[in-house]
Amino acid sequence: MSRFIVFIIVLLTSFTSVYARGVYQEPADFVSQAFSGTPPQPKVIWIKDALRQQVEEILDHRYESQRIRYWQENKRSLWILDEVGKTKPITVGIILNQGHIELIKVLEFRESRGWEVRHAFFTNQFIDARLDEKNTLDKTIDGISGATLSVRALTKLARIALLLDQYNNKP
Repeated sequence: MSRFIVFIIVLLTSFTSVYARGVYQEPADFVSQAFSGTPPQPKVIWIKDALRQQVEEILDHRYESQRIRYWQENKRSLWILDEVGKTKPITVGIILNQGHIELIKVLEFRESRGWEVRHAFFTNQFIDARLDEKNTLDKTIDGISGATLSVRALTKLARIALLLDQYNNKP
């Protein structure tokens, strides 16, 4: 009987991690929804020189891309960014409004662990966060046991989106 219970627990655990992977929302749908069905034309920000250095300091590794596409209407911008959790990228949509986070949402999760970061109980912590003078968030983000690398990935992406928005809106 005890072997059967262990087998059931292992089976359920493996289904949970497989179920956690996937596309929760297509990036194009996220963009459309964020702008009530009529998104502005995408723009591009080039990642070079001092900006590249700041991005790489936040990531703590080299950033391969030369540019990042984003959408902006007035002081509201939307960024879709990827960062590796443990071994695979996590795709996140981030909406900023006047220099603070309005919404952060996991759009696609490819890892086998750490999928809890997609839930509102975690992502709601980022709402109204801003960057301080050291390019860190001005709010403390509580971690999730067993999802440390996914938590770090989302926190880094939030910081990068805020940095890019700040850089983009310099006078």
